[in-house]
Amino acid sequence: MSTHRFLTAVAAVLLLSACVHQDPVVQVSTQDATLNTRWHANLASPASLAGAVQMNGSASMAPSADSVSTDITLDLANAAPGGLHPWAMHRGQCGTGTDYGVYGSRDAYPTLNVGSDGRASAVAAVQLRAPGSGNYFVVVHASAANAETIVACGNLAPPTR
Repeated sequence: MSTHRFLTAVAAVLLLSACVHQDPVVQVSTQDATLNTRWHANLASPASLAGAVQMNGSASMAPSADSVSTDITLDLANAAPGGLHPWAMHRGQCGTGTDYGVYGSRDAYPTLNVGSDGRASAVAAVQLRAPGSGNYFVVVHASAANAETIVACGNLAPPTR
């Protein structure tokens, strides 16, 4: 009978210690260092193209790993398969008449090549230090020959601090 009590007590202690142990709620790594410096945008086609083009997507801007340049990432969806679309980040805001030009060199932005699923992705490495404030937007053009037509645009929101 005392062996049974002893085994029951050991089992209870083991069970209790298993219930008390908890993993930390949040684990932070060095990969998260740029998390609070990342800007985000949701892209959409302008209302003037409703019924003709309805692209959407997202973009982000963050300091590069070396903090000397800026990485700008773009993901586009619902585009015509096979399309080739120039894109860039600009200073200013979408559709407000406040376009102060391309951020960095236009050559830093590779042309978006839309796959058969209507999706395209690209990353630009701009040789400028990432901004800490200001107004920026990402714009996608219809084509190199029709660069004045904007098929998607999104204002970048600064990181929350």
